[in-house]
Amino acid sequence: MSTINNVTEQACLFVENLTFAQLPAEAIRTGRRCIADALGLYVAGTDEPSVAILCAAAAEQGGAEDALLLGAGRRKVPAPLAARVLATAGHAHDWDDTQVSHDPAHVYGLLTHPTIPPLTAALVMAQKLGGVDGRTFLTAFLAGFEVECKISEWMKPDHYRRGHHSSGTVGTFGAAMAAAKLLGLSGGRLRACLGLAASFAAGIRCNFGTMTKPLHVGRAAENGVTAALLAAKGFEADPNALDGRWGFAQVLAGGYDEAKLPQGFGRTWTIVDPGVSIKPYPSGILTHQSMDAMLKLVSDHDVRPEQVEKITFFAGRNILEPIRYPFAQDHLQAKFSMAALLSMIVLNRRAGRMEFTSAFVRSPAFADMQRRVEVVNDNAIDAMGYDRIRSRIELDTRDGRRLVQWADERYRGGPLLPMSDAEVEDKFRAATAGLIDAAHQRRLLDLAWAAPSLDDAGALAQALAIELPRR
Repeated sequence: MSTINNVTEQACLFVENLTFAQLPAEAIRTGRRCIADALGLYVAGTDEPSVAILCAAAAEQGGAEDALLLGAGRRKVPAPLAARVLATAGHAHDWDDTQVSHDPAHVYGLLTHPTIPPLTAALVMAQKLGGVDGRTFLTAFLAGFEVECKISEWMKPDHYRRGHHSSGTVGTFGAAMAAAKLLGLSGGRLRACLGLAASFAAGIRCNFGTMTKPLHVGRAAENGVTAALLAAKGFEADPNALDGRWGFAQVLAGGYDEAKLPQGFGRTWTIVDPGVSIKPYPSGILTHQSMDAMLKLVSDHDVRPEQVEKITFFAGRNILEPIRYPFAQDHLQAKFSMAALLSMIVLNRRAGRMEFTSAFVRSPAFADMQRRVEVVNDNAIDAMGYDRIRSRIELDTRDGRRLVQWADERYRGGPLLPMSDAEVEDKFRAATAGLIDAAHQRRLLDLAWAAPSLDDAGALAQALAIELPRR
């Protein structure tokens, strides 16, 4: 298959020429939903130790007062540093939205978390530049979102299977294009921005279940902003860095699925078709159908924790390989452990920010419940294919019953079973509970819904000016 194509050129033409008037109404509607979701997750991330460390490091480094440092009140730092902290917070709970694909060659759920990198870059650059109206801001955000998702869709799935974390790698392009759009880059400088981003893009899956996993997204935003700022100053890079033998896709994924390239950027908008999933739980998307199945089983049969003798979880490799921890030792590992996630549901009948704490995960009751969970790779489920998430739970009670529940293949929060706007707001409140008050929650949500009509999109960032929680 040829390694010569023109993805770099097409991406640049798309970003350079895109106007607000060209945005589909559904893209604007969904974009507002993604912004509302993300603002809550930025706030939620301030409760994570990783964000506190990054905030302190950015404050120590200091520099130009471009943009607010999340968690430091009104303190400002250079744009790339602000982006690193903000985007890490947005992904800190692994609760941010997920790109959808209909291609059965893509293991379901293993594409990108598309909103946080370009939205972070747009928020930071809107502050640095000043006077960026809502339409301009939304156009930049959706431009970055579209470029990021199409590159992720077109690259061969081997990218993720090799161990690259696509939200860290491909997310860099989303951030770079959002920042470049606000900077007004065009021609050679826009190509240089993509070339720089291609060399900056990084993130490997061995760090899943550690502080570094969300930092991949933080670095994607930081590096995308850096690429755009350097290109604006005339820094040069290969003008076709997404293409060719030594281009990003060939080196990191073995190339593109060239049958998809005629889709083009913005001819069909990924945010509209096939859409985006807003995540109901702060864990890997591959786990959510099974968690809902566990919730249905214990709720329908009113199973109390002390009644559980054993839980057997049957699934295919598409769940069991990425969800890598047999038992969780802390709250970060719990996001990638079926034993931990199912135990949360049995014990509390929910799995939110309050459950994803190391104190809860390390409690004796939690450890005891994890030991009652057995995870089984089911060959029959594997044989059904990987285009959907399929799993089955068998729960044996101490009084001799065996209760069985298959997961609903429709993903709650995804295009086939979407959250309502009210449910998006409910998730926002759950994510920010105890961190900001009800009035502050309402202000952020109102700003998100009104994003296209804002006179200055910097108001979104100003409303995020909060102090880190005291520990």
